[in-house]
Amino acid sequence: MKILRHDGSLAFVSGLFTAVFIGIPWHIVVADDPVVPWWLRIAIFCLLGGILSVLATLALEQMARKVAVEKPLSTEGEHKVLLLNSDVLPGREITEILGLVQGHTVFAIWLGKDLSAIVRLILGGELVEYTEMMGECSVNCQREDDSKGR
Repeated sequence: MKILRHDGSLAFVSGLFTAVFIGIPWHIVVADDPVVPWWLRIAIFCLLGGILSVLATLALEQMARKVAVEKPLSTEGEHKVLLLNSDVLPGREITEILGLVQGHTVFAIWLGKDLSAIVRLILGGELVEYTEMMGECSVNCQREDDSKGR
């Protein structure tokens, strides 16, 4: 699904840029000719098809998420240190608080992912693109922290 959504986003972005940056100047120069060239038709179909494929994959992903059941939190100690944003963890005893973890990471996502996030924002649902980006930021911060020996 993710690949199909990315392909739809790519088709949308390429169709949008072709229609805006090539199609509009072409129309201004050749305003007398009512025939729309084949490349502009393909760009418009890419634009509309990209939106349609993004919407379809988002709808299918949201339906699949409703069916999926969350896994319960494992009671066995898989990690020695848990990073929490709370001072209480039900079912476990906190023996030591090491301190406040701070870090800043700035990322940017491309227009195709942003399009998917905007559609989800309008229709409702989790903004998976930004959730994945935040997860990547967290992993990068942990990796940087480990490399500094903290």
